[in-house]
Amino acid sequence: MKREIHWSEARDSSVPMELYGVPEFLKVLDCESCILSSKQHTLATRFERSGIGLHSGELATVRVLPVAVGQGRYFVRVDLPGSPIIPATVDCVGQTMLSTELVNGEAQVRTVEHLLAALGSMGVDNARIEIDGAEVPLLDGSALEWVEAIAQAGIVAQSADRQIHPLSEPIWLCQGDAFVAALPSSELRFSYGIDFELPAIGNQWFSWSPHQESFRVAVAPARTFGLLPQIEQLQQSGLIKGGNLDNALVCGEDGWVNPPLRFSNEPVRHKLLDLVGDLSLLGVFPQVHVLAYKASHRLHTQLAQRLAYTRLSV
Repeated sequence: MKREIHWSEARDSSVPMELYGVPEFLKVLDCESCILSSKQHTLATRFERSGIGLHSGELATVRVLPVAVGQGRYFVRVDLPGSPIIPATVDCVGQTMLSTELVNGEAQVRTVEHLLAALGSMGVDNARIEIDGAEVPLLDGSALEWVEAIAQAGIVAQSADRQIHPLSEPIWLCQGDAFVAALPSSELRFSYGIDFELPAIGNQWFSWSPHQESFRVAVAPARTFGLLPQIEQLQQSGLIKGGNLDNALVCGEDGWVNPPLRFSNEPVRHKLLDLVGDLSLLGVFPQVHVLAYKASHRLHTQLAQRLAYTRLSV
């Protein structure tokens, strides 16, 4: 059984690649294509980023490190006694109010979706995510800095295959007029629709498949957004303490407070980014078309739980 590799032994040290389940001769891969591979992958070396959390406003540092085959993606609260581990799996989903939280015992970590979307969409199956606080940094409000850090660190294939499961029957979950669905498909695809009364956003749809366009180009740059009429209420509720015009788009009745947008439909692309992050809690994306409309982190994670149950019952 391969031992777990800690950050102090990461790939810029003398730890042999074989301990990660990676042949020593294997070169770092094209990061854009790793999600389409049949093999598991990990990072070639560690990377680190720091920043404030969207809701807590507190500074945290994240180190992401390579680990052995089959370890999966998991958080480690290095600031807590015993450095408790929080697996990035559907079983650990906690509250889902305006972000996704993972919980294991008394240990929690919040706003995990952007980092997990980057790791999952770049094909990093196995990673140890050390964090010295309770919330993942928001950075610029998108997943772009995470994706760039992953690409700079590099990705390597490992010795084991991914277990990718097709879906035989559609799954639908609804809440009012909002819904999420997983549909049988010949390839992985995510499609999202939103509808806001504010004219600058309105009704938007976007569909993405890694078979056609990279996550780094099509989805990762899309930033989180907020509605100006709701900001004061959210702040009074103890939320978005770390939000500002440098890490979030803000939209009001008269349009965007802090343009320009990176895409004309940046809001719906960001919602799709969140969906990818929440579905990454499955460990491996199933072979499905995921369709969402006016959905939330709650519906996203409920769909992930249903897909996990369906996979176990096959």
